[in-house]
Amino acid sequence: MIMSGNGSEARRETRIRLHLNDEALEIEGLAPTTTLLEYLRLHRRQLGTKEGCAEGDCGACTVVVVDPRAPGGPRYRAINSCLMLLPLLHGMRVYTVEALRERGGAYHPVQEQLVSALGSQCGYCTPGVVMAMFEACYRRDLDAPWKLDDQLCGNLCRCTGYRPIREATAAVAGMCPDDRFARVLADTDASAPPAGLRYERGEQRFFSPTSFEELFEVMRAQPGHRFIGGATDLGLDVTKKRARFPVLISLANIPALRELAVPARGDPGGVWRIGASVRLADLEDATEGRLPPLSRMLRFFGARQIKNSATVGGNLCNASPIGDLAPALLALGATAIARGEAGERAIPMDEFFVGYRTTALQPGELLARVELPALPAGARAVSYKVSKRRELDISAVAMAAVIETATRAGVETVTSARVGFGGMAATPSRAPAVEAALVGSPWSEASCEAAAARVAEDFTPLSDHRGSGWYRSTVAANLVRGLFLDTAVEPVPDLPDRPSGTILPRGLSPQTATKEVRS
Repeated sequence: MIMSGNGSEARRETRIRLHLNDEALEIEGLAPTTTLLEYLRLHRRQLGTKEGCAEGDCGACTVVVVDPRAPGGPRYRAINSCLMLLPLLHGMRVYTVEALRERGGAYHPVQEQLVSALGSQCGYCTPGVVMAMFEACYRRDLDAPWKLDDQLCGNLCRCTGYRPIREATAAVAGMCPDDRFARVLADTDASAPPAGLRYERGEQRFFSPTSFEELFEVMRAQPGHRFIGGATDLGLDVTKKRARFPVLISLANIPALRELAVPARGDPGGVWRIGASVRLADLEDATEGRLPPLSRMLRFFGARQIKNSATVGGNLCNASPIGDLAPALLALGATAIARGEAGERAIPMDEFFVGYRTTALQPGELLARVELPALPAGARAVSYKVSKRRELDISAVAMAAVIETATRAGVETVTSARVGFGGMAATPSRAPAVEAALVGSPWSEASCEAAAARVAEDFTPLSDHRGSGWYRSTVAANLVRGLFLDTAVEPVPDLPDRPSGTILPRGLSPQTATKEVRS
């Protein structure tokens, strides 16, 4: 036992302990930056899991893990093994495509259905597709066609066999067979939180504390540390730049950082409390139909595998000027809650980003959670992400806006405007000139046109490979113009359910696609 800073005992294991395809393993001697994919292929010789892009785009490396702390109880999550560092899986269960076939030779229903639908082409991408479908098989919330697209958008089929793959997924989605995998989710051992981890290999160290007291103790003892969440960004430094970090501290196993408190419906004073380690997939589920500006931004944030790993805190503390959460949170009036050993302090979201990839967090602090008020009654609110691809792409420009109005002398007049942009400056930021042009003006297309003309006062965007400065300024102004039209019928519109491309289900014509998908 190792004593934690407050005098209580905290069990820290020194070996990575996990279940791989129901085999209990204890791992030592490997660098903390070893990815799960590298371990599977090089050290276990389980070659069903493939490497394609090594950056979380193609899905060939997809495996499934049991998340013991998911809202509502343990659940399966499809993840990219190419980005997942091995110590992040301490105490968890991992399944690869090799695990699905029964010992007697019977294949899993997912595998049977993919074969029946002729969904396997050359076969290279098939294991990853199978594992994405495996998660769908045990999900009970795939109640709209777009969710099938979302489930599969992180898996490329290089032979373009998308229609049969989608048909096979539709057939198994929500099947939830009463099998050994279902029994794993009901097993109390699967929901047990892992013990803390202190793992060392040479000059590299990896810590996974289970309380704030233990976390601050490690932070004091390891001044050169770097925090790690889901590794969807940091993992790229490992796979693309061969980075080897001296000290990594995982925030995944501190229960308070996984808190996701949702206000009651209709409560105008309600507050959303979103822990820094909340997975984006869980936030998307929670905001669906409740907070459209945020759920719209999360829809095309990334692949299901990315959203199953990526965290709220990781996206915000990365402080990228094109991070997709920031514009929505700026418009929604969010507050970042920082925590240090002395306690907590609140930072308004429009003061959180202080420079390029720099936040207002002080040494010894971490982002504990984000709080945001319930959407004001009668507000008009929307968010947009503009990118070259709809799925799996980074924003060129992102915008979110929350507009409040009141009727004065028979005219609907803007009383408050919060407009947040990403991709327009070195940091995500609000647009004060645009907001000033709207406040006090009638809510009209002409007022939005006048506000659009003031985008140039707020931003002078740079040109890069995602878009020129002219392009970004033009798109940003067009988004401001679209505010009025997009909220004219429905003040807080959800994203419509639309097919993801020209490959439509059998019997569905382009003319009836939108109507039937919505129904």
